[in-house]
Amino acid sequence: MTGRIRVVIVDDHAVVRRGLRAFLELQPDIEVVGEAVDSPSAEEVSIRVRPDVLLMDLVMPGGDGIATIRRLHAALSELAILVLTSYLDDVHVFAALEAGAAGYLLKDVQPDELVRAIRQVRLGEPALHPKVAARLVQHTAQPSSFADFTPRERDVLRLLAEGFANKEIARRLSLSEKTVKTHVSNILQKLGVADRTQAALLAVRRGLVQ
Repeated sequence: MTGRIRVVIVDDHAVVRRGLRAFLELQPDIEVVGEAVDSPSAEEVSIRVRPDVLLMDLVMPGGDGIATIRRLHAALSELAILVLTSYLDDVHVFAALEAGAAGYLLKDVQPDELVRAIRQVRLGEPALHPKVAARLVQHTAQPSSFADFTPRERDVLRLLAEGFANKEIARRLSLSEKTVKTHVSNILQKLGVADRTQAALLAVRRGLVQ
């Protein structure tokens, strides 16, 4: 993967958009290619400029942010949607991730953590604020079992659900990164989901991860 990460910023507050743009444009590998002020303009700009990452608030005038995530996730398969919001409640967190958001951050995130998250979701890795990750781990609805998973897949799934990237999972389990990628692929297939974030969410909600 080469080139700069093309980002669109979506927030209904001009001062937030300007602050984010000013900061992100200082990063050598990030380029802000558009802005939007609400859900309809977020869809229009994303479809028109096709960014790599959509950095968006969740609650804005002019439409439902969750529905916007769902439509864009379906329309632009390569787009990584990173939520940046003030809402931490289960309704918003789980709905956004189930709709297809690749990451979920709160607006108290540190600037360097925001940049790291943008890079992570661009690479297909989930990016969750620590408080969001903790909420996922605590949420163990729909108990299930590990019957369909090998012992190593269970280990990988646990670490995946905690937000670790393949490289760190490989280090912790003394595996090659290629082997971890194979395990992740098998896990996604067995859970019937399309990406790591959805796998982590489903695993926690089914009680596969305690």
